[in-house]
Amino acid sequence: MAEIRQTMAKKRKKSKYKNLVINKKKFYFYKISWLDITADGGHATADEFDKFECSKMVTFAYIYKRTKKFIWTFASYDEKDEAYSDRNIFPAGVITGLKKLNVESK
Repeated sequence: MAEIRQTMAKKRKKSKYKNLVINKKKFYFYKISWLDITADGGHATADEFDKFECSKMVTFAYIYKRTKKFIWTFASYDEKDEAYSDRNIFPAGVITGLKKLNVESK
């Protein structure tokens, strides 16, 4: 029996992606690129208005849950209890890129 466990352990590949396990659930770390509203309450010429764009944002976080409409993320967590902090929920439509980060990625 011990031989089987050792063989099975050898076959398991270590994930090349940065992840953590909380309460037996694995979470992966992502670089999330997204668009945010940009606002300006001041006066602008037509030329300035034509150059007005959304802010291109980047968030680094673990993905907690994902559906077709939304992505829930967290960046901080409690090592002893199942508790999450620095949480966000993104409408899927604002996401311009999701990149699962390697262990050695920064």
